[in-house]
Amino acid sequence: MDKRIEPKRGIRAAFTKKALPWWGAGLFVILVLWVVFRDNSSVMRIDRNTVTSGEVIMGEFNDYIRISGQVQPMTTIQISPLEGGVVQEIICEEGSHVRTGEPILRLSNDNLDLQILNSEAELAEKENILRNTMIQMEQQKLSVKQERLQLQMEVRRKERGYRQQKALYEEKLIARETYLQAEEDYMLAADRLELVRERELQDSLYRSVEIEQMEESLENMRQNMLMIRKRKDNLTIKAPIDGELGLLDAVLGQSIASGTRIGQINDLTSYKIEALIDEHYIDRVTPGLEAVFERQEEEFLAVIRKVYPEVREGKFKADFKFSGQQPENIRTGQTYYMNLQLGQPEEAIMIPRGTFFQHTGGRWIYVLSPEGDRAVRREIRIGRQNPQYYEVEEGLRPGETVLVSGYESLRDTDIVILK
Repeated sequence: MDKRIEPKRGIRAAFTKKALPWWGAGLFVILVLWVVFRDNSSVMRIDRNTVTSGEVIMGEFNDYIRISGQVQPMTTIQISPLEGGVVQEIICEEGSHVRTGEPILRLSNDNLDLQILNSEAELAEKENILRNTMIQMEQQKLSVKQERLQLQMEVRRKERGYRQQKALYEEKLIARETYLQAEEDYMLAADRLELVRERELQDSLYRSVEIEQMEESLENMRQNMLMIRKRKDNLTIKAPIDGELGLLDAVLGQSIASGTRIGQINDLTSYKIEALIDEHYIDRVTPGLEAVFERQEEEFLAVIRKVYPEVREGKFKADFKFSGQQPENIRTGQTYYMNLQLGQPEEAIMIPRGTFFQHTGGRWIYVLSPEGDRAVRREIRIGRQNPQYYEVEEGLRPGETVLVSGYESLRDTDIVILK
């Protein structure tokens, strides 16, 4: 006889084979809920002495940066020889005070000496040629003059004979042919005299032009000679201005080419400050901005006079001039630390500067809880900065406390527990 099996009820029914799918569905739902709602925050415990905190404040933000600059002369004249040569004598040493026209060093140039000798010889030859030409022209002039005098005498004789023959012919004492021959001889002598006079005039004009050209050529040679001798003077390098010989790169026996920079002279009557500024500020640094620095317990003011557009190794250069009084005992190469004002002071939320900016790029920071036992990562946005504070544009409120340093070992943890 078959035995009737009663179905399991209550809690016993949950452990039957038919209940297994329900158990699987329930576990799956629990797993999904755990994945969705679990806390993914990473936690790290550190010693509170390894970090530094700072308070978020509302105050007046001074928009300035701290820069350093070196004192340089306002005017610097480069020394370059106009004529190349070998250093023969160094008269002034580097750092010496020189006056305008004072010799600094002397060069020697054998090729230039040879050019001078050749020019002198050529000039002497030209002078001799001119002298001989003038002698020949004078002799020719005398020869033509003598010929003119002889023809004048011949014309007078022919004229006298012509007049005599004419008188005899009028009295019919001679034949007409004799009279005509005397007239023709006289006219020929007169024409020859006129021709000699024209030649004498032409020779005179030609001599004047030729002598003028030769004298002009000779004068050009003299000027060329003077210029070559002046080149000789250029072998002695002299100071172009009063000042300090700040650099002299020359040694005895050194061969220096024309135009080579061998030194400089600093004008010590006025100075400037050359500063290198981070390229981050290149759009904000313009001529006319003021900088303040302290020297010997006094405050001095400098103004940007020129900004150089070229960026090298992440920095650009700017020149400052003193506004008003300049420090006493100022020296080339001194370093001044200046506060360069980039804008007017404004009310802003600020946090102290710290090393967190190098690790987070200013995009986030750890904010301490009111109890001070933990710090939570929070997204922020940093604006301007000065040597003391960062300007916070969003993400923080005045009165909160943040960690500003000690980020080296935190490894972007979400929550930091302070022990």
